[in-house]
Amino acid sequence: MADTAQPGSMAAHDHGGGTRRDFLSIAASAVAGVGAACAVWPLISSMNPARDTLSAGAPVDIDISKVQPGQQIIVLWRSRPIYVVNRTPAMQDIVKADKDAGSLRDPQSDINQQPPYAKNVYRSVKPQYLILVGICTHLGCLPEFQPQPGSVSPDWQGGYFCPCHGSRYDLSGRVFQGVPAPYNLPVPPYHFLSDTTVRIGENPSDSTWDFNSIEQI
Repeated sequence: MADTAQPGSMAAHDHGGGTRRDFLSIAASAVAGVGAACAVWPLISSMNPARDTLSAGAPVDIDISKVQPGQQIIVLWRSRPIYVVNRTPAMQDIVKADKDAGSLRDPQSDINQQPPYAKNVYRSVKPQYLILVGICTHLGCLPEFQPQPGSVSPDWQGGYFCPCHGSRYDLSGRVFQGVPAPYNLPVPPYHFLSDTTVRIGENPSDSTWDFNSIEQI
């Protein structure tokens, strides 16, 4: 009869409904995954210029007034992640004491991985602020900021740990001995426009240091 459902058409209807439900479940999971991934890179998009500006290598001005003590933010310059850390007084004391110097591959920063105005134990213009290119010098992974003493190993005083291959860097981005990474994390050219604004990608007026001269990036 005309109003009798055919087995084939009923099966097709159920299959279509299941397909739609599966799609919605997958889509919801994907959105949740994207949200979790975005949480890993705090404060990025709101602080970056347009894509064409980034690709051109233009300097990037960053407002650091809201970066809390002990906090790291990640911004982009030349499409590279730049780590900006507001080091607490305790972190600065750890760097100044330099107890890990004997375990570091290049404790004096002799290899050209930073501009001359950042060649010091802090590897920065101001001890409070650390600014690094956040790319591991081994195979280009993104090292994780691990500031808590003891979080990586019992003698860990804080710094960066690359979970991909185990490379470790101290709170100045200096690489430890016995890990795959051969060089300290690079320091980009930068200077402070004010107490709350730093320009990344441009040397101070008295320097002509060339970022392209670093050993590896």
